Amino acid sequence: MTPARLLSALFLCLSLSSLGFFTVHSTAGFVNRSFAASGRHLTEENHFQKLNNLAHGYMTNSDLEKAIKAFHGRCGRISRIYSIGKSVLGVPLWVMEISNNPGKQEAKPAFKFIGNVHGDEPVGRELLLRLANWLCDNYMKDPWATLIVDNVHLHILPSMNPDGFSLRRRGNANNIDLNRDFPDQFFQMNNDLTERQPETKAIMSWIKKIRFTASASLHGGALVANYPWDGTQDKSKSYYACPDDEAFRYMAKLYSGSHYNMSRSEEFKEGITNGAYWYPIYGGMQDWNYIYGGCFELTLEISDNKWPPANELHMIWQFNKRSMLNLVASLVKSGIHGRIFSSDCGEPLPASIAIKGINYTTKASETLADYHRLVAPGHQYEVMATMPGYKTRSTTIKMGEEAMTVDFILEPTDRFLPRQCYNSSSMKMLEVISRPYFQVALTLLLVLAFLYFLTKRKVIFRGRKSVGQRRVAAIVKRTNCVICK
Repeated sequence: MTPARLLSALFLCLSLSSLGFFTVHSTAGFVNRSFAASGRHLTEENHFQKLNNLAHGYMTNSDLEKAIKAFHGRCGRISRIYSIGKSVLGVPLWVMEISNNPGKQEAKPAFKFIGNVHGDEPVGRELLLRLANWLCDNYMKDPWATLIVDNVHLHILPSMNPDGFSLRRRGNANNIDLNRDFPDQFFQMNNDLTERQPETKAIMSWIKKIRFTASASLHGGALVANYPWDGTQDKSKSYYACPDDEAFRYMAKLYSGSHYNMSRSEEFKEGITNGAYWYPIYGGMQDWNYIYGGCFELTLEISDNKWPPANELHMIWQFNKRSMLNLVASLVKSGIHGRIFSSDCGEPLPASIAIKGINYTTKASETLADYHRLVAPGHQYEVMATMPGYKTRSTTIKMGEEAMTVDFILEPTDRFLPRQCYNSSSMKMLEVISRPYFQVALTLLLVLAFLYFLTKRKVIFRGRKSVGQRRVAAIVKRTNCVICK
């Protein structure tokens, strides 16, 4: 290029720059960013408005509370209602218990359903109210309803996340995903109690009070029965089986196979999936239930559409009704059940039940010593009962399709030593007495009692002495009087 052409090109560039051609990109970028921010805001508003429109026909939180109380009002003889806590915004977390003896401790398995874990997945709350009312209407009329009410304590929490529902979003009022808020087995997370959400704390406290055998939480966005583990040690997306993988697969297939079309899924074979194989999550409620609560929990995705129109709810209920009933009834119709007693006293023992080859222990109840152990049918199991101070007992069983009762009578390790028989309350008292701080307190109390005794004795001695002196003086006085006379 000649110097003249170079100068011409330079002049042309400067001219175009002065006209703003080279600033168009940066200006356009600024406009796009502003538009994008505005667009996001508009998208959020539009999304909220869309969900608001879809919510037409669904129960509000106020409607839900009224429906729960109305259910109890007409079905009080087989139900009770109670709250396990409150949400961030103070909404009570209402539970319906359905049983022929609600609120009483019995040697029966307990099952819980939880709906609306994610605020934007509201189908579960609607289906659980329908389930409760169906059981009420059909008790003593339908064999399934009668079987469940007479033999199971069924607890139903329609909405774990009422705040998220009213805000039309996945998380709670603090925008926390409640299904990531539980302590995790693989990673140190959610261990700070002060940081845990009130809804999560309520569930954890609930499980400590009631010994649930099994449970299920209802979600939306897919159609599949999900079972543990939900995560892996290396965070990989791969099948990661828990110790009771066979039993969980049986439960998941029971639900899927009873569903109208879940088992026909093209995405999930037989309509079931291992959680970690689908996609790993950490801090989930399902794994925590199994590890810390002794409770076999499934995560049930019951609707491809998270928020289907309300006019589809009846159809979704019909598709899921038999599956829900079968899952609860399986606690009675399958598995191993029994009680454990001492041979010398005949008292119930809160022993532990283990199965050889499965690294998982089930604890019998403290008062009635009943246990309920879910296992897959068609297998042979060696069942063992163990308790400190007693000899371990075991028996081998072959599980068919029906439930099996296996009671144990345990002998003390040293049968020649005299033993005192205690009931459960006495055992708890002995446990308290054996603690070091109680022994120190008892010693101090005895010392104080002894000092008090010494002080009182000294006062009494002084009192007796003065009385004696007065008596002597009186005798001397009377003697003197006689002499004088």
